[in-house]
Amino acid sequence: MGISVQVRTFTGAVEATCVHPFIADLCERAASQHLPLLGYVDPYDDTVFNRSQLRVLIPELRSLADGSATEEAEVVHEILALAAQVERKAHRYLVFNGD
Repeated sequence: MGISVQVRTFTGAVEATCVHPFIADLCERAASQHLPLLGYVDPYDDTVFNRSQLRVLIPELRSLADGSATEEAEVVHEILALAAQVERKAHRYLVFNGD
């Protein structure tokens, strides 16, 4: 199945999901660039980011969008929209859900 990205509440309820075939490629490229958060997304388990960590994660995503193909840029924008949801509401997390 690959990696999906979700907005989850502190109780585990899923509020939004992004399923895109290029999420794994994006994470691999982040790892090759040694990005401190996105570069360590676990492709086989959940990787959870809280609101504070988004201050680092969002610039990482934007930097990847600048040098990416159209498909990767699309997924970055979808993930950034989910991150905005996490920023707007308390007790929300951005979760990269590994296969």
